Amino acid sequence: MNPEYTFSDTHISLAHGNGGRMMRELIDQLFARHLKNDLLDTRTDAAPIPLDLDAGVVVITTDGFTVEPLEFPGGDIGSLAVHGTVNDLAVSGARPLYLTLNAFIEEGLEIALLDRIVQSMARTCLECGVKIVAGDTKVLRRGQGGGIYLATTGIGMRGQNLHLGIDQIKPGDAIILSGTAGDHGTAVMLAREQFGLSGSLKSDAASVIPATQALMGTPGLRFMRDPTRGGIATIAHEIAQAIQNSVRFYENKIPINDQVRTVAEMLGYDPLYMACEGRVLAVIDPAYAETAIQNLNRAGYLDAAIIGRIETGYACALIETGLGGERILQELEEDPLPRIC
Repeated sequence: MNPEYTFSDTHISLAHGNGGRMMRELIDQLFARHLKNDLLDTRTDAAPIPLDLDAGVVVITTDGFTVEPLEFPGGDIGSLAVHGTVNDLAVSGARPLYLTLNAFIEEGLEIALLDRIVQSMARTCLECGVKIVAGDTKVLRRGQGGGIYLATTGIGMRGQNLHLGIDQIKPGDAIILSGTAGDHGTAVMLAREQFGLSGSLKSDAASVIPATQALMGTPGLRFMRDPTRGGIATIAHEIAQAIQNSVRFYENKIPINDQVRTVAEMLGYDPLYMACEGRVLAVIDPAYAETAIQNLNRAGYLDAAIIGRIETGYACALIETGLGGERILQELEEDPLPRIC
């Protein structure tokens, strides 16, 4: 095993990004020490990765992550970055395999905090069955970053005969949500103790691989998406615009945590627009919707529910209220919350 890291400073300095000895120590003794695997070689500019091209289609995604605070109940920016990248591959029907990592670190960040974040990434990679195979670090001047920003690229493999996408959705299809809506956005907001509020709610940040596997084992699956920024309402608008038909949610069917509902009512937010980081919104042939719920339940998603349907009509998103009325879900124009992912 590599020795424990030894830095003369307790905080990141600009010298940790100058390409010299201190940068090499940061990469080798902190990042590579935690993220080490048989493919990670910090001495090369490009990583060769084995892919069986006869096994399916290569799927690639890229993402960026910023969150305040960097550590929050249920996760941190490190686990969030791995989960977010893995989940984008999983909802595309792919098996996540490899990630790359770019870390933009602000001068002054505590090295102990950075160490915890990288350890968290390593644990999350192990849980998700992926490897970080290449990366880069940059140090930003004090005041030019939020402590640390992370950017990732993910590569996975998808079966040749799997056809998922918005273009597969048809009027009459059922809409499924794998769990409660808005947990991540609310948990991060409470962690900031803004508006005089605090609470014990944990982020839902997690791998959705078990959910996507359960859904892909169900006939009639058309589409999957993880509702991050903009929540499930924003996905509803994407679907409506793409297929030029209506997306209807049932207010009484959408699972929402009591703390999320209370905070939303107090501050005038709508949980349908708040971020999730461990949920899947899926569209499926209505004949198999109940089977999909049963499969999700068996995979541990006990709050999974059929929350709506696709209808012939205008390209809009709407919600059927508990009183039997309906209202239009407006498309998100401005960020309703401080940035949370």
